[in-house]
Amino acid sequence: MSDHSFQVIPDMASNFSMDVDILYGFLVAVALIFSTLICVLVIGFGIYYRRGAKVDRTIETHSNVQELIWASVPFVLVMIMFSWGAVVFFDMKTPPENTLDIEVVGKQWMWKIQHAEGRTEINSLHVPLGQAIRLRMISEDVIHSFYVPAFRLKQDVLPAYFSQLWFTPTKTGTFHLFCAEYCGTEHSLMKGTVTVMDPQEYSQWLSEKTGDGPVQTGEKLFTQFSCDGCHKTDGTGNGPSLAGIFGKVRPLNGGGAAQADEQYLRDAILNPHKQVLTGYKSLMPSFQGQLTESDALAIIAYLKANSQSPAAAPASVTWNDAH
Repeated sequence: MSDHSFQVIPDMASNFSMDVDILYGFLVAVALIFSTLICVLVIGFGIYYRRGAKVDRTIETHSNVQELIWASVPFVLVMIMFSWGAVVFFDMKTPPENTLDIEVVGKQWMWKIQHAEGRTEINSLHVPLGQAIRLRMISEDVIHSFYVPAFRLKQDVLPAYFSQLWFTPTKTGTFHLFCAEYCGTEHSLMKGTVTVMDPQEYSQWLSEKTGDGPVQTGEKLFTQFSCDGCHKTDGTGNGPSLAGIFGKVRPLNGGGAAQADEQYLRDAILNPHKQVLTGYKSLMPSFQGQLTESDALAIIAYLKANSQSPAAAPASVTWNDAH
């Protein structure tokens, strides 16, 4: 991150930086060329055909060639911009499979970061160089926007709805992190840093845990709120069994079905009457106001861990008669 408070061109520090800069440069070049051409022609014709000038003012007949040129050239340029932009957009929205997943919760006025290994951060994000990173983000209150200029990336973070952002850091250093959506009186103070580290240095930093990981925290919350009282593993409780639930497609009352992904599980915790499974009544109380979005993420992490194969699941996490 530069020591200067203002940079005309920010550092290029992600796999998207070059793509966005080249595309943006093309758009600016096209705009400058046509703006300059139009200005020159307007001024030139204004001088040449000024009042009193003795010039030929005969109206020319219609030219199909001219019509074709000034219709086809802008069309081709616009289609190039559209196609090029679409390729970059879909690349940004399609993360690879081997991403390092990190949870982000935006709230007035801070960014809360949770690493799967247990490390937590406020207004700071540490990531390893060369590793594809996927941020799963949600807001605690209003709309925020996660913006890292050096990565050429910006993503709105919405209340009650998960959004994601992925990138691969390509340069070590510390870079600006902003909220790019006005979110209240202290919006300008909602800023932080993204630190890109060598993988070995990152592993060392990550091992300095500051508390339980999200899986362990989710397990404690699951027990604290007596979720196991209704969600019994044998399916005999008032609610469905949650063993291996993540990723399953579940039928809903009234028809239709829903896949038990992060969004579905989040809504089931904080808005349980939204989608009720077939064969069950809408009895579960809402935990809105009792659990934060960070708490819901932790419970989701716990349920996901218990949906893995025994070999892949953490050794400390097992389903038994109490969960």
